[in-house]
Amino acid sequence: MKFYLGVTDNNWYNFLSFQNREDINFWQPGGSVAFKVLSPGEPFLFKLKSPINAIGGVGFFSSHTFLPLSLAWDVFENGNGCNSLGELQRMIFPLRKDKSNPNPPIGCIVLTNPIFFRKDDWIKVPEDWKPSTQQGKSYSTDGGIGQRTWSRIESLLQKYLYAIPDEKANQLTLEEPDAQYGKSILVKVRLGQGAFRVLVTDAYQRKCAISGERTLPVLEAAHIKPYAKSGLHLISNALLLRSDIHKLFDTGYLTITADLKVEVSKRIKEEFENGKEYYRFHGNNLYNLPYKLINKPENRFVEWHNENTYKG
Repeated sequence: MKFYLGVTDNNWYNFLSFQNREDINFWQPGGSVAFKVLSPGEPFLFKLKSPINAIGGVGFFSSHTFLPLSLAWDVFENGNGCNSLGELQRMIFPLRKDKSNPNPPIGCIVLTNPIFFRKDDWIKVPEDWKPSTQQGKSYSTDGGIGQRTWSRIESLLQKYLYAIPDEKANQLTLEEPDAQYGKSILVKVRLGQGAFRVLVTDAYQRKCAISGERTLPVLEAAHIKPYAKSGLHLISNALLLRSDIHKLFDTGYLTITADLKVEVSKRIKEEFENGKEYYRFHGNNLYNLPYKLINKPENRFVEWHNENTYKG
């Protein structure tokens, strides 16, 4: 297994250590270099900057993406490590070379189930860590320094996870296939709403599955079987939809069929004497689908939506 020791802003760390977040954004001020070091589920350790120089916690990698700064705030809010969009702008702009764009793309390393260690539990950085390291360094647990470092982290995680009351500890598990969320690390970590939205957005190539709309702020990750009804945070239980189409989908005025065509209920016209904008999609194939077969809408979720939500 690999893990990554990422140089972490101390103010970002201190702010988030008092939050209770399922997922957080370890943002990068630039918007051009992709983070490809970790696979989903692998640990990302927080290396606090000098003069602290210690490992202060861990999150579990979900994905990396680029988002306009305003949308990064919309998705993660204070999971960005601050209290407001204005504050996030003030944190990021001094670190950017190009300051001409008021809403620049930023890198987003999405981490789930972050754990922030108490100061007494902070761990010394590995002996091969160089003070000149700007961003971070990856390690393997197969042996040597990586194995020794992870052993210390693993012991701490056992301590912190066992300290969680049973009803909260149960929330850390998620019955998802390993192919979807990566190899288990102690527990199967739970995918938060922000991480889910990012994964669905990128899986659908940032285009509405029905209309093809590409304006990011109006695109939303829609569960096919609602999370509140035991629907899982799986890409195969999701569609990326324009916000108005999402509303119609959730309220049963629109659905998709087993052969992945759009079906629009006659009830829109009956109840609202309108619907021309939506009836033009009736009978169409979905505009786009995820490339990976495992991420395409599963029949079990589509059938549930048609049987329990759709007002055909």
